[in-house]
Amino acid sequence: MSNIKPAIPKGTRDFSPVELAKRNYLKAQLIAGFERYGFQPIETPSFERSETLLGKYGDEGDRLIFRILNSGDKVKNADLGALERGELGKFSNSISQKALRYDLTVPFARYVAQYQNDIQFPFRRYQMQTVWRADRPQHGRFQEFLQCDADVVGERSLWQEVEGVLLYDRVFSKLHLKGVQIHLNHRKILAGIAEFIGAESQLIDFTVALDKLSKIGEEGVIGALQSKGFSAEKIQRLRPFLSLKGDFSSQLLAVSEVLKDIEIAQEGIEELKFIYKQLSRQSLNAVSIAFDVRLARGLNYYTGLILEVMPPEGIKMGSIGGGGRYDELTDLFGLKNTSGFGISFGFDRIFLVLEELDLFPSTIDSKTQLIFLNFGDASASYCFDHLTKLRDFNMACEMYPKEAKLKKQLNYAHLRSIPYVVILGSEEMQKEIFVLKNMVSGEQREYPLAQMLEVLKGLNPSN
Repeated sequence: MSNIKPAIPKGTRDFSPVELAKRNYLKAQLIAGFERYGFQPIETPSFERSETLLGKYGDEGDRLIFRILNSGDKVKNADLGALERGELGKFSNSISQKALRYDLTVPFARYVAQYQNDIQFPFRRYQMQTVWRADRPQHGRFQEFLQCDADVVGERSLWQEVEGVLLYDRVFSKLHLKGVQIHLNHRKILAGIAEFIGAESQLIDFTVALDKLSKIGEEGVIGALQSKGFSAEKIQRLRPFLSLKGDFSSQLLAVSEVLKDIEIAQEGIEELKFIYKQLSRQSLNAVSIAFDVRLARGLNYYTGLILEVMPPEGIKMGSIGGGGRYDELTDLFGLKNTSGFGISFGFDRIFLVLEELDLFPSTIDSKTQLIFLNFGDASASYCFDHLTKLRDFNMACEMYPKEAKLKKQLNYAHLRSIPYVVILGSEEMQKEIFVLKNMVSGEQREYPLAQMLEVLKGLNPSN
């Protein structure tokens, strides 16, 4: 059998112990924020029935969904005739009835509809699980990544939108991540703009193109709209919105004046005014908010406020979070009139931003506090007994697995950043002492062997 080159698929990653320590720290901060705001955890399967996911994210989103091929006898059900006729969608459905999660919102909507009789509404849930997208891998964009969502379903109150922004501010404050900007817009304003330019029937094409503004620029958006049949007149009426400038209130006022006769736009503007007013009364420490009429978020299920979270200025990274109001998503699963609002933290991008700004605490990757060196069975047996007792006192400790030269064992402790080392060889056993070495300062002291447990217990700050 030939050797296999060790490698992982593009868009995926392995995580070292140091990286996992940092990821666990970030998870803990997020969980603390979610639970402080009253959200409860749930989990859903890593894959869903294809019909649950397909058609919820728009055509572009559907193309990024990882489909799971049928196996065993189900392969025989493949519709080869559809393939010969060029009916690729029908053929695809005949060989795959399951797909990996694209996000957490649609599975959550399915969960709410499925367990509606067991849920106390309004239902506040948070979820931290892996999702998959067949996207082109690049910096900050992966095919497998962790998504962290918080949603309130069963309540239309705009206070949920206010709380969503405040939750972002709390978490980023705890992470010491300052200068984050949250862009706000409203799907009803976008619908009003579509009506204003005469493109009501092309709202989806309009929002999908606009959603790409940060990637392809204004002229790229114009080109995308032209390819969808938008006339020069429609594009000319759109251009002023693409170049809007000013603070939150002045931009919103300008849009309001242009769209003053369009009812649906005015509804969205009034909602944004309420949200902005309430946020202005709060003390935001880590985030600022801005109105961005060009923000679209191309997912089809949004119906109200939409938001996108941008990293501090100077960080070359896309959005690190986003979310919005969805009024009709659970309708697709038979649960009517159950509005929801949710936000998502881009865990992996936030991780990269924290690393770039050196904001992870320096101590989080140092887990083992103490190591017993190994100088043969006699001392090892004695140390091992104390190892077990120290663990009972919540100290993270270990013993070098086999007898080896002092230099090799000390080097191991150094490379592992273990702060304390216990040296107990035959000479120390005869003198009934042990040596405690501080690997940070280099200092080492002798203590009576009978006092080993008490001395070592004192090294643990929690004791």
